Amino acid sequence: MTDHPFKIERLKSRPQFLAAAKGVSKASGAVVVQALDRADGRAAVGVGFTATRKVGGAVIRNRAKRRLREAARALLPLHAHPGYDYVLVARQGTPDRPWDRLLDDVKSALIRLAPNPGPAPAPPAASSISDVSSTPTRDPSGQDR
Repeated sequence: MTDHPFKIERLKSRPQFLAAAKGVSKASGAVVVQALDRADGRAAVGVGFTATRKVGGAVIRNRAKRRLREAARALLPLHAHPGYDYVLVARQGTPDRPWDRLLDDVKSALIRLAPNPGPAPAPPAASSISDVSSTPTRDPSGQDR
């Protein structure tokens, strides 16, 4: 049984990856996370993984993607937002990064990609003129202003 409120689906086709690349992205350590709000009303989360040849040969790229899949399996239920697609892009350090640091990289990128919860709170009201001290201010030269 799943213990998270949304279904996690794999992104499999090139158009899905290209669409996610047009969204926002955050780089954190050994991973880049791209996120796209699908705005289609579905609560599922899409996730895909990629590694370019810069990362290394086929064996190294596959190791990097396996590590990213496991990190996503652990962190997406906690930090993903329903209705979003995520693509985790391996960087050169992904295959050799210590596991706890890789998890921290993915987690911090997901947190920074979180949608804004709403409008920012209004700043406090400006102080009135009567609140300002009546003593003259001095500039660094010691002269009154």
